[in-house]
Amino acid sequence: MPDLTILYRGPLSSCNYDCHYCPFAKHHETASELAHDRNCLERFERWSLEQWPTLGAGHGDRLSIFFTPWGEALIRSWYQKAIIRLTQTSHIKKVAIQTNLSCRLDWIDHCDPTRLGLWCTFHPSQTSRSQFLSQCRILDANRIRYSVGAVGLKEDLSEIKALRQELPAAVYLWINAFKRQPGYYTETDIQHCEQLDPLFRINATYHASRGRPCRTGASVISVDGNGEVTRCHFVKDRIGNLYDQDFSEALRERLCPNDTCGCHIGYVHLDHLNLETVFGDGLLERIKKADVFQKENIPTAQKPRSDSLHASK
Repeated sequence: MPDLTILYRGPLSSCNYDCHYCPFAKHHETASELAHDRNCLERFERWSLEQWPTLGAGHGDRLSIFFTPWGEALIRSWYQKAIIRLTQTSHIKKVAIQTNLSCRLDWIDHCDPTRLGLWCTFHPSQTSRSQFLSQCRILDANRIRYSVGAVGLKEDLSEIKALRQELPAAVYLWINAFKRQPGYYTETDIQHCEQLDPLFRINATYHASRGRPCRTGASVISVDGNGEVTRCHFVKDRIGNLYDQDFSEALRERLCPNDTCGCHIGYVHLDHLNLETVFGDGLLERIKKADVFQKENIPTAQKPRSDSLHASK
């Protein structure tokens, strides 16, 4: 088995933020629901630490894990502890997670910083720029690799611009296009966003994907809390269960069945977009390579469509 990337999304759906566009805003789970999420995560962690070596690590293959929770996971101690243990394991190549960066960060002292990456989303309606930047400075001091971004709501663009000016120049700031409202951006709006994020037009695009080769289903898979495996978050056909001994037999190259792919954690794996040359080993945590802001190195995006899509984290 070659190196494998798992996008793990357990049942957790609670969040401490109240963003108006998010269906999980200020959702509170019961104690039993949280316990269920913890049990699911601990089972997945045991598989990653104990079962993966019998599948891939024994042959020198490594495992990368990207946590993409619906809610905010890092305010839960079991995610912090799992990430610590996973980053301390030699056959784990990378552990990345999407987060609003609102949690305490003392736990990162126990992580291997060479194996940890954070995808940090700034929510101007929920926290101050100064508070968010103070968290970023802690990451800098601990040598943690991270990217920073925000949903590209027009009312927030001035705040996002100010954030860009205060972040270290080496930190990539991305903007997730707000696609829920058709025709939300004019061409002038897009160009303005490109001044902050030169890759914005790629995210604002629904990329043609039907019949195109994609690494999901082969070297990249999506796993839920029950271990059910699908090729990605956006193609729900079950291809196996992670906890079955023969699950790896289902891993093979597949063509995309969807007309388009409009979310970064999906289209970044489409072969024809060649985005691994843009992000390199920062693909999961969305950290671009240093030279991609040269105009000639940015892939050409198709004209953005105005179909509706939930704004991603």
